[in-house]
Amino acid sequence: MITSQDNNNIVTAATRAAIHEYPVDDVFVKLATTPTGLSQAQARARLTIYGKNSIQELKGKSLLWRFLSNFTHLMAILLWAGGMVGFAARMPQLGIAIWLVNIINGLFSFVQEYRAEKAVEELRKLLPRHARVLREGEEISILAEELVPGDIVLLAEGDRISADARLVEVNELQCDQSTLTGESRPVRKTATPSGHPDLAPIEQTNLVFAGTNVEAGTGKAVVFATGMASEFGKIANLAQSQSDETSPLQRELGHVTRTISVMVIIIGAVFFAAAVYIAGAEVSESFIFAMGMIVAFVPEGLLPTVTLTLAMGVQRMAKRNALIKRLSSVETLGCTSVICTDKTGTITQNEMTVTDLWLDGQYFKVSGVGYNPQGQILQGETALTGAANSDLRQLLLAAGLCNNARLIPPPRRLAALGGDRRSH
Repeated sequence: MITSQDNNNIVTAATRAAIHEYPVDDVFVKLATTPTGLSQAQARARLTIYGKNSIQELKGKSLLWRFLSNFTHLMAILLWAGGMVGFAARMPQLGIAIWLVNIINGLFSFVQEYRAEKAVEELRKLLPRHARVLREGEEISILAEELVPGDIVLLAEGDRISADARLVEVNELQCDQSTLTGESRPVRKTATPSGHPDLAPIEQTNLVFAGTNVEAGTGKAVVFATGMASEFGKIANLAQSQSDETSPLQRELGHVTRTISVMVIIIGAVFFAAAVYIAGAEVSESFIFAMGMIVAFVPEGLLPTVTLTLAMGVQRMAKRNALIKRLSSVETLGCTSVICTDKTGTITQNEMTVTDLWLDGQYFKVSGVGYNPQGQILQGETALTGAANSDLRQLLLAAGLCNNARLIPPPRRLAALGGDRRSH
């Protein structure tokens, strides 16, 4: 049950915006919590108020609408009309063929777009499943989606942060915020109030954010924003709310379709009139003749040709881990002359790899890419191991002992947690 006191504990947008300015003691007051954390009853009440700490999928176009849109654009309508004209002209085989082309093309386009519609799922994968919190003075592990504003979260090296929080204790804490900023350099954190209220929240060193990682050190923080209210949630909201713009290809196809539609109507009318008034044919025969001329002008092969060409581009990009939401986006990308983007994680993979070694007058070539455990150390054409070269063994031993990074295998590829990857 939510009491009036619980309702008064709702964190306002103004509190979230100024949370970096408060001293540590005031942070607990503003977020209506204590250094020992919330009670279980308070946590349950706040979960009812704020909802689950998860990325929500915005209600957009229904699956049925997206399915039907592949059969109701201008070119598809022209093919439907062409099929009906084929039946009217007593050419049912041609009418059926045109309709089948339209149906197969629409199904293919829908399946391709449905498979690539993974923006929310991909963002959810960046958030952890569990979080360590203080509740009633005890350290416990809870589901990350049960975090609420006022919870005290405990941070350690290698942790992925579950919600936006204000730091109240730090010990050499550094965080990787590349998921939000694109910058791979770890940010050193502090618990002191910010003296720069004009900076953006992501630039405040006493705040940590959902979807980012703890690179080194430990810390304790008070949650002030969860779910879609977090900075990560705002990115998810932006990714889902982008309106679909007509691509250059769609505009060109629309222009071609309108031109063809006008032409076939004029040509059909001209041949109908010529057959009746010049050739003296019966009206019924003239109508069938005109319908045949109209069907002949319907470009039933244009749409599947364009679709298959774009699909080949989608498959090639998919092999390079690029997801295309709409087939027409492939052609739009081909028309692009300038791309403004962050580098890390988009053009590069935020991985630094040793490729060359110089050791005591010797040169070694290192193969392999990123954190994947494949590769060799080569001297000339000979593959070496540490056992075969004492100097190399000492170098590898020193490199292993001088960092505390570890590799964890995620669903797609290995990633490094901990340590300063720029120095190894």
